[in-house]
Amino acid sequence: MTYDIHIVGGGLAGSEAAWQLGKRGFRVRLSEMRGGGDTTPAHQGNGLAELVCSNSFRSDDSEKNAVGLLHHEMRRLDSLVMRAGEEARVPAGSAMAVDRDVFSAAVERELAALPNVEIVRERIDALPGSGPAIVATGPLTGAALAGSIAGATGQDSLAFFDAIAPIVHRDSIDMDTAWMAARWDKGGKDYINCPMTRDQYEAFVQGLLDGEKTEFREWETDTPYFDGCMPIEVMAERGPETLRFGPMKPVGLDNPHAATPEYPNGRWPHAVVQLRQDNKLGTLWNMVGFQTKLKHAEQVRLFRTIPGLENAEFARLGGLHRNTFLNSPVVLDRQLRLKGKEHVRFAGQVTGCEGYVESSAVGLMAGLMAAAELAGEEWTAPPRTTALGALLAHITGDAEAETYQPMNVNFGLFPPLPEVKKKARKEAYTERAKADLGEWLALRERVPA
Repeated sequence: MTYDIHIVGGGLAGSEAAWQLGKRGFRVRLSEMRGGGDTTPAHQGNGLAELVCSNSFRSDDSEKNAVGLLHHEMRRLDSLVMRAGEEARVPAGSAMAVDRDVFSAAVERELAALPNVEIVRERIDALPGSGPAIVATGPLTGAALAGSIAGATGQDSLAFFDAIAPIVHRDSIDMDTAWMAARWDKGGKDYINCPMTRDQYEAFVQGLLDGEKTEFREWETDTPYFDGCMPIEVMAERGPETLRFGPMKPVGLDNPHAATPEYPNGRWPHAVVQLRQDNKLGTLWNMVGFQTKLKHAEQVRLFRTIPGLENAEFARLGGLHRNTFLNSPVVLDRQLRLKGKEHVRFAGQVTGCEGYVESSAVGLMAGLMAAAELAGEEWTAPPRTTALGALLAHITGDAEAETYQPMNVNFGLFPPLPEVKKKARKEAYTERAKADLGEWLALRERVPA
């Protein structure tokens, strides 16, 4: 072996992991299939860390925004993505946006300048059988490698069609209108229920039919719908009552707020939107069965017509598209290692994080973990109060495995601060995170990876 670790995938996460390992003196083989005769339907060129969709890294506000806080933390850890992003930065107000070509060239130049990092243009069709490895092949992982991953993790642990339901911040739900209950009161009061009258339901269905939808990308058009991830607007097209016999079924849900003329059916709503807890902290709740191709602005407008969600704040909006990602809370340990094949780590979007910055951050942490392991040192994760720690904890066990879907970093992943007034909570989250990250970094400096 002429290298200490093999990284598969030269996107954002793989490049960041290679940087973190390479600058610490470890010998890295970075395999990227583009430029070796292969490509993907989404990529246009062969450069490392190519941005295939937007050119934005979103908000750069580290005082009131979770992704801005993640930018700050990554800069503290000398992130290659943040370094190249500054070089390629273009005007975008308070957001961070980059020139795609300049950004990709900067990443490749910095990695090529490390004498112990070898960039190899080759396709990898199977999980490495031995030796430390990081797999960071993203949401368009090649078919052969995806098959190898599915064989190692089980078919149920790898998704190829990503049906995303919106996720709502719990503290933005009006519980004077909604209530907690399970159908027929079986089990605990596990769901938040938002009731609808007939008029509200019919207006909602019409809004679904009329709402502007996003189109499938070219490489998604032949991917069939599965019954379990049918978009709600497609269900609505099948008939006005379809949703009332599906995800908006009101049967067995007794509304304790219904002793008013507003509910002509008495205690029984005409339709109900249910939300299910999405993380262990109980701060995020997903809208059950609400995967959709509605455009994001249309989702916000329409979903805020649902009683109880008039002021809803969304941690994630719905979607439906081709994707490849692991059920990471089930198959990965707390150090991103594949259970049963601990020599293999995963990083980036294939772990179920969403977004350029989040993908890069997980690559950064995978690189730090691997560096500590190769140096024979103990790894201590960033505190869960930090953006890095909250994202890592969500991916590796804190998310509900049954409803696990790709997620952007957001304050709903952080341990809550209920004693802080809501208006001051964002600043309180970031102040706590920065202080705790500083302590963690000070400890790392005493025991460097």
